[in-house]
Amino acid sequence: MSKFFDFLSRPVKINIKSLWKPIGLLIGLYLFILSITLLGDAFKLFGRDFAETLLATTSNPIVGLFIGILATSIIQSSSTTTSIVVGMVAGGLISIDGAIPIVMGANIGTTITNSLVSLAHIKRSQEFGRAFSGAIVHDVFNVLAVILLFPIQYFTNFLGRTALYLETVFENAGGLQLASPINVITKPVAKYIIHLSGDSSWLSAVAAILLLFIALKFMVDIMKSMVLSRVEGFFSRTVFKTTFRALTLGIILTAIVQSSSITTSIVVPLIGAGVLTLRQVYPYTLGANIGTTVTAILAALVTQNSAAAAVAFSHLLFNIIGISIFLPLANIPLYLARKIASMTARSKLYPIVFILLTFFIIPIILIYLLR
Repeated sequence: MSKFFDFLSRPVKINIKSLWKPIGLLIGLYLFILSITLLGDAFKLFGRDFAETLLATTSNPIVGLFIGILATSIIQSSSTTTSIVVGMVAGGLISIDGAIPIVMGANIGTTITNSLVSLAHIKRSQEFGRAFSGAIVHDVFNVLAVILLFPIQYFTNFLGRTALYLETVFENAGGLQLASPINVITKPVAKYIIHLSGDSSWLSAVAAILLLFIALKFMVDIMKSMVLSRVEGFFSRTVFKTTFRALTLGIILTAIVQSSSITTSIVVPLIGAGVLTLRQVYPYTLGANIGTTVTAILAALVTQNSAAAAVAFSHLLFNIIGISIFLPLANIPLYLARKIASMTARSKLYPIVFILLTFFIIPIILIYLLR
């Protein structure tokens, strides 16, 4: 018994050095998420009015697709684009058929955040190649899904028909509003930074980009200083052990956070550091595509507006069908992502050109020519 009391009376030694790295990693993660939130708010500050004007000026489905890409690239939020579209459909400004191509385009446009995050690794060639492939695999999947499903939708409106049927099934279900925990801890800080900038969208965007680079540098350095093999083992054996587990994690985490940009951007530094492989992350990004539709569906059900609910359900259906095709055929988007990323070894300008062409130049040219 005396030995037991002696044990209890011994002072507890806490190894501060072993604690600072996990704490530092959490701080870096918070700053990283804050930078993405701030960047999105900054873009919305000068982009929302432009996006609303852009979205309201077309009845051509092909133009609508590229408007969805451009508008979402500008405001960096597919949720915002979808919300604007839902409001316009509910107000009779756009038909459900006209809204669906815009939602498809929004799926592509929202992936620009991943690509921008990967640029923080641009000084380290091998790391950048891995990070960029991890960023654009989301782009590649969405582009392939659009190439395959848009022509079918154009000629048959199968998404609109199915979504309207689902809306009738759930029309009396009601809904609820979700509060994002990420917004709770980052939105006030982001708003304060924007206020300090004098509500300047450009200064806020510059501050966000600087914060993004600082946070990523901080996170990557800490991860490298930790025992990388242990970190890699934890993610490989636990978090991303199976395709189903990674897919489910992407759905749940994005539904909670309410931003696929955040959940998919988080893994870009992990791919760059070699902690995760492209194949492990692929199903996770697909899950994020489904998770990001949950909030819109719940919000649409709250409105009790059949058109709004149909648009939200069409977004979900588009992602589910795309995943059911390209998850079994994962080698196609993985090969294309690696192939595009391999160009980073030739020149650091290729990724920048890719981002400008995919999200801005091609959509602007096609919108102008097809109108």
